[in-house]
Amino acid sequence: MPKVKTRKSITKRFKVTGKGKLVRRRAFRRHLKAGKSSRHLRALGRPKTVRGVYAKKLAKAMGLKKK
Repeated sequence: MPKVKTRKSITKRFKVTGKGKLVRRRAFRRHLKAGKSSRHLRALGRPKTVRGVYAKKLAKAMGLKKK
């Protein structure tokens, strides 16, 4: 069985926490900030955990063993 290659673009966009969860950044924070409240912008700045089947697929593409 050949080695599984990691998707480098995915490893740059997602980080793995100490417990093995995947964390992503949120969209809609780069520009057009005048129309968004400070509270909304702060919320967008906090990282979000990836859940469900999508987390499993990403972990596989990153070369992690996710159960």
